[in-house]
Formats: sequence, structure tokens, C-alpha cells
Amino acid sequence: MSQTIQISEKSAELLAQQAAAHGVSLEAWIEELAAENAYTPISVQQAKDSSTGRSLVEQMRELRSQVKPDPQGWTVKDYVDYGRR
Repeated sequence: MSQTIQISEKSAELLAQQAAAHGVSLEAWIEELAAENAYTPISVQQAKDSSTGRSLVEQMRELRSQVKPDPQGWTVKDYVDYGRR
């Protein structure tokens, strides 16, 4: 099956540079990218976050920075072992 897609000149140039760096034609490079990504499941949230440029690691770091230590010094293990709520 043959498809025609329209992309910006800048994107076309970047894809052509990547293809040349990998030693393949532009068409072969696009087919390779499509095959790699066609079967990669992503969630709706990942799609939204990736469109804003945030990686999962960045999100985790942000969440971790908002977590405050337990005032009595209990760890997660203490809560699990002793059932404190």
C-alpha cells in the first residue's frame, strides 16, 4: 500500500538527515520508523505528556519533589509492616 503524507520542510530535512546518517533512503528510513512505532502501545496520558515534551522521568521527579517526609520519621516499610494509616 502506498500513502502520501504532507510534512513541513524542516521535518522532511530532519528525516532526510537521519536517513543519510543510517545509510538508507528516505523511504526506507520512514518505513523503519513506522514499523518500530506501529506496535508500540502508548496510553492517552503518555501521548498528551509526550506532546508537551515531558518525559515520564520528569513527571516522577516532579511528583517526588512534592512528597514531604513523614513528621514522625516513619518509612513506607514501617507503614506496611505495622499497618499505620
